[in-house]
Amino acid sequence: MKKFVAVAGNIGVGKSTLVGMLCAKLGWEPFYEPVTENPYLADFYHDMNAWAFHSQVFFLTHRLKAHHELSLRPSAVIQDRSVYEDAEIFAQNLFLQGHISPRDYQTYRELYETALRFLPPPDLVIYLRASVPTLMGRISRRGRDYEREITPEYLSRLNQLYENWLGGFSLCPALTVPADDLDFVAHPGHLNLVVAKMQEKLTGRDEVDFKAEEVARAAED
Repeated sequence: MKKFVAVAGNIGVGKSTLVGMLCAKLGWEPFYEPVTENPYLADFYHDMNAWAFHSQVFFLTHRLKAHHELSLRPSAVIQDRSVYEDAEIFAQNLFLQGHISPRDYQTYRELYETALRFLPPPDLVIYLRASVPTLMGRISRRGRDYEREITPEYLSRLNQLYENWLGGFSLCPALTVPADDLDFVAHPGHLNLVVAKMQEKLTGRDEVDFKAEEVARAAED
């Protein structure tokens, strides 16, 4: 059964972990964003206003290419972070912060929206939703040096952009997973619950929710 699922969510929410665990359980292929050296990144950190547009176009190009390649895979695949997040979350945040000019942002959006017309959407987007305290705790526990400067305010802005995006997203079904309440690493039952809800969505169920009693019961499994 060929399926293309993308896992979306804020920094530190557990996207890579969930992708790995879902693929191990289902026998699907994981796709993690390959390490790609952005030739604009050093310039971007030196002068964000001058280089944010160039850097985001580079990232978007690679994400669009990956999305296209994944849509052609003969087997089921789960992607860690979607192309939509590049534009709807991170590029938009840079624009709102004043690092991308209105003219450049309009050009970026036209490029993104034109490209999407030629790309088939995934069969499902799984959105991991978590509060800022949860995100900060997970970022702290994984101890990556380059994430030490991430602030609660930054994560809160991204969370709001994620909510705005999901509120108007209609290209494919979306499943929102309450990551504050679910610990699929500690509780196998929580992973099973995510799999069950995912399969319900993939088979056409419109309303799929994580009820509190289901979450509590799954933690006991």
